[in-house]
Amino acid sequence: MSVQERKERERAGRERLIVATARELAEQQGWDAVTTRRLAERIEYSQPVLYSHFRGKREIIGAVALEGAAEMAAALRSATSAATPAATSAATSAADGSRARVTALARAYLDFAASNPAVYDAMFQLDGGLAFAREDTPEPLKDAFAALLESLGEVAGDGVHPGLFTEVFWAALHGLATLTRAGRLPPEDAERRVELLVDRLAVI
Repeated sequence: MSVQERKERERAGRERLIVATARELAEQQGWDAVTTRRLAERIEYSQPVLYSHFRGKREIIGAVALEGAAEMAAALRSATSAATPAATSAATSAADGSRARVTALARAYLDFAASNPAVYDAMFQLDGGLAFAREDTPEPLKDAFAALLESLGEVAGDGVHPGLFTEVFWAALHGLATLTRAGRLPPEDAERRVELLVDRLAVI
């Protein structure tokens, strides 16, 4: 390994440590507790070293958001691929398969949001300096949307643009995630809400 390669590997390792530490601190104490000073103390690097990787908290939030988007995409795809309903006919199999995938996707999305609140906030609530719904949107964000579209596009219905339907379904999931977390919705009805969302929006 050349000196340059070693330096690049060390730099990448420091960046991963900074992001992991910020994420851990945010999940434990909230994003208000994440400051460059506290991060520098926790990772035992000077603040100038930290600033050589990220210009400030906003960029760190963005890095956590991109990491979270990649994890969410993986979780959604894992959930939908594992949804394998039993059926007795080809027609029933197609319908049941679509319903199972969409239901699994909705549950996986809500589970991810509930299990990773600080990461979810970095993705959708905080300013991480990331572009959404534009040509320069980072690939992890595009891929997270693609993971939704892969299952939702097939249940959009005739004459409905799959991407537009996915945006609406995603907005509904985001609303359920944020309202549930804020204690605005009774938790005992969580599963019924998922069923209602799938039944009323998805054309299966």
